[in-house]
Amino acid sequence: EVQLQASGGGLVQAGGSLRLSCAASGFTDDSYAIGWFRQAPGKEREGVSCIGSSDGTTYYADSVKGRFTISSDNAKNTVYLQMNSLKPEDTAVYYCAADFDYQPGSMVVTGCPAIFYNTWGQGTLVTVSS
Repeated sequence: EVQLQASGGGLVQAGGSLRLSCAASGFTDDSYAIGWFRQAPGKEREGVSCIGSSDGTTYYADSVKGRFTISSDNAKNTVYLQMNSLKPEDTAVYYCAADFDYQPGSMVVTGCPAIFYNTWGQGTLVTVSS
């Protein structure tokens, strides 16, 4: 059974940092993408950052470029989202998800749409105080 476990959320002051982790298990595909998405109260789910497992291609939403970094440790089957210079508007529940139909290189064209991601983990809450 494929499972994704997100962790690392918490309360932080503006300007601070957090690192989210997404631990994956039960994967059998060699090529897939892992994405981080967030949803704030009253807002639609937003693609934050994604990474291709085999090609390492990354995507960042404009709102987080230069502040967030996505990385993967394939030996640990874990994807990380390092979040620096956090702002109150980053407050949201963060989810990680997997796209098992990912084609290497396609992220450059398609970005990180949530509709492509078919396996979701539970969310982890990030709260940034001003």
